[in-house]
Parts: sequence; structure tokens; C-alpha cells
Amino acid sequence: MTNKLAERRAHGARIVLGIDPGGAVTGFGVLRKQGASCRMVACGVSRAARGESLTEKLARIFRFVQAVIEQYQPAEMAVEDIFFGRNAQSMKSIGQVRGVIILAGALAHLPVFEYAPREVKMAVAGNGNASKQQVQRMTQAVLELAAPPEPHDAADALAIALCHTHRHPH
Repeated sequence: MTNKLAERRAHGARIVLGIDPGGAVTGFGVLRKQGASCRMVACGVSRAARGESLTEKLARIFRFVQAVIEQYQPAEMAVEDIFFGRNAQSMKSIGQVRGVIILAGALAHLPVFEYAPREVKMAVAGNGNASKQQVQRMTQAVLELAAPPEPHDAADALAIALCHTHRHPH
């Protein structure tokens, strides 16, 4: 374990960053896991600007993820895997977005974990076919939030981080 990673796991707490990759909207969720307790630290999104080129979009997402990593100092990063069945152009775009997200994590020396959308839904809602609203409500319940996390891209990112804490509890 690198010194940086050891520092990020200090005091028995673990900060986990979940990322919901998207071309138009990329969500992030940060959780603090300590023992059996899991609490939301932050969540939010980065939105594409009107007329943004692919190059600008990828650079924006890369800088966004770098800034989130710098601010919250996670010990691990979990990213949603590509959902097969979308059109080829959409899959290509999401693959490129995922690439810059994973690169940002790798450059920060973070272990990066990937989870299929069905696996995330199963871990959080108990149903691999759960709707976005069900994922939001279950994320709210599990994290004991006053309201469902908004927008759904941020809720999905929190769900990805929750899935990771279930799959890797320590």
C-alpha cells in the first residue's frame, strides 16, 4: 500500500468515490465508511455545455474527476461499467468518458473498481432491474438522508460507491 493510500485509510475510516460516467452528465458520490457505518460526504454532477466538442467534454470530465479526487482524497474509486445494448455510438462515447475517469483515478494512485449497472441495482435495491427512482429511494434510506439524492446521476454515483462498500467491506 502506498503512503498516500495508507494516509487515505487512516483512523479506520475509508473514503470511497463513486462515479456514474455520462457524456452529458457525469455524477459523483463520496461516502465515508467506518466500521458498519456508511455516510454521504458529498455528491453532485458535471454537465456538458451546449455545443461542447468531444475533446472539450473529455477534458472537462477529466479535470472534474481530478478536482473531486483532490478535494475528498478517496482511498478507492468505483465506476459504473458500460451497459451493453445501447447503440454503438453511445457505447463508444461512454467508453471514452470512462477512460478519462479511470485515468484520473490511476494518476491519483487509486485502486479503481468497475461494477455493472445490474450489480449496482442489486446491491442497493435488491433488484437488478430497479428503476432510477427505486435506486434513489434506497440510496436515501441506506444513507439515512432527509431526501433522495438529486439529480439521479448523483444518486447513481452514490449507489455505485455503496455497491463497492458491500462488495469490499474492509
